[in-house]
Amino acid sequence: MIDELRKIGLSDLEARCYLALHEDPKISGYEVAKKVSVSRTNVYAALRSLTEKGICRVIESEPVLYDAVPIAQLVRLLKTEFEQTTRVLQEQLNAVPTTPPSFYSWQGDKTIETVIHRLIANADKSIVVDIWSEDVSWVEEPLLEAEKRGVAVTLISIGECNTSVKNVIIHQRSEEWSSVRTRKFSILCDVHSALLGSFGKGIKPTALETNHPSLIELLQNTFYHDLIMEQVERDFGKELEAKYGKHYERIIDAYKEYL
Repeated sequence: MIDELRKIGLSDLEARCYLALHEDPKISGYEVAKKVSVSRTNVYAALRSLTEKGICRVIESEPVLYDAVPIAQLVRLLKTEFEQTTRVLQEQLNAVPTTPPSFYSWQGDKTIETVIHRLIANADKSIVVDIWSEDVSWVEEPLLEAEKRGVAVTLISIGECNTSVKNVIIHQRSEEWSSVRTRKFSILCDVHSALLGSFGKGIKPTALETNHPSLIELLQNTFYHDLIMEQVERDFGKELEAKYGKHYERIIDAYKEYL
């Protein structure tokens, strides 16, 4: 029995004291010490430990008496605690471990095309693409496939474009845009994965894939801004142009030296 009691977390002396109380309940610490042939100091320390573990009960009297918790109650308690512990372990260890945000760099036409198709193909709920009209061909086919799957697709085109994608927001370009050497683009899928990159004459296409929450939030905010401005311009376009200029030059000009 000593070995079995040790397997449930009792020390050798605690196990011996428990058996002594089990055989002869409601006895003093002095009597327990005589039964196990160990000094009273060590026995009282073992009895205190058993009491703290809920395995031994104290009867306040003169002298103080000790009584073992019945083995059936002890076993039931241990089974309940074991089941609770294993349930917690399974829940926590079966959960997908969290990993820090990642950044992946991609270069080259074929590689970036593959990444674009992969991200869009794995989107389940929503896709937002912000891209120049010259580069819509990079995303049009996978976006149309995503629409067929029931994914909510929004294409924000910088400049007029011809596409079969259903939900398109057009951003008109100012004259200054013609001098831009690189054409940026971004793809946000299911609000948890993103691709940001650029195309342009004489440069190798590059892109950054990430799930970093700060960049995800930045793209979300940009999308919300685009939606708001699209609606505001649709409702108050003439008034805004009269007050701030065709492309809001009267607002932007004051900040150009900082940009």
